[in-house]
Amino acid sequence: MGRFLDLIAKRLLRSRAGVAIVLFAIVLLIVGVARGFSGNATDRGPTVTSGDQSTVTGPSVDPSYNYDGPVSSLTPPTPSTSPGGALPDAVGYAFAAAWVDHQNVSAATWYGRLLPHATKSLAEKLRGVDPVSVPADRLTGEPVVVPYADSVADVTVTVDSGTLRLTLVAPDGRWLVDSVDWERA
Repeated sequence: MGRFLDLIAKRLLRSRAGVAIVLFAIVLLIVGVARGFSGNATDRGPTVTSGDQSTVTGPSVDPSYNYDGPVSSLTPPTPSTSPGGALPDAVGYAFAAAWVDHQNVSAATWYGRLLPHATKSLAEKLRGVDPVSVPADRLTGEPVVVPYADSVADVTVTVDSGTLRLTLVAPDGRWLVDSVDWERA
């Protein structure tokens, strides 16, 4: 047994062909074990008998059964807002309106208009941004909210040059924009 292991370790595993043979044997072993655990042919579906031969067909499916998977059965989360607080669509729209209103205003004025609707993290990222770089001039659509949890939602607003995508968070029930992304039309 020791000589066999020595042969494998010294000669077989030093060549590419030897490594390939060993890997092939491991794959065959894994497939064999998987087939062993998957059950026999009678567990795979009904048997159709034709004369003296029997063949196994796949599992039967009722075509009238409409199943879209586990995600479709879940109800989407409802964004929660503190009493008297603005809903995510209103906050997103107010931020978007301030974002596109960048012409004929100073950078400080433009930045100041965004602050009431932005998280501290986003406010830091926007500090020093030149509003001339904003790629849109006007809003052309209504906000669309996609909630991910009771305190996280995306709000998209169509602008004249594409789509403004905002991620809003509400850790304390007050919705604020946490990130801004823009997609060209």
